[in-house]
Amino acid sequence: MCPSKFVVTTEQAKNMRNRIDIEGTIERMEEPRTVNLKTGGTTEVCNAYLVDEVGEIKITLWGEDIAKVKNGSKVAFKNAYTSTFKNEVSLAKGKYGELIVKD
Repeated sequence: MCPSKFVVTTEQAKNMRNRIDIEGTIERMEEPRTVNLKTGGTTEVCNAYLVDEVGEIKITLWGEDIAKVKNGSKVAFKNAYTSTFKNEVSLAKGKYGELIVKD
């Protein structure tokens, strides 16, 4: 269980911006790709979907978090945030968030 008093669903998360605690299963991981950072250098980024009992939300995994999960992994995000790009909401861990892999 996520170490939060209130865990939201994927549908609730789509209407929130930050401080999101959510649990689900990783599905449909895309191949990681290399992107250039604004601060210089490069890193890997990967899109996937977090699925729960009511729906799914696109997630963005960065750097070392990509290797922590695979399709079917049960995870929890603590203090995540959402952003919208091309009318699609995406969830990310962010600088102050935490990705907890349950299996």
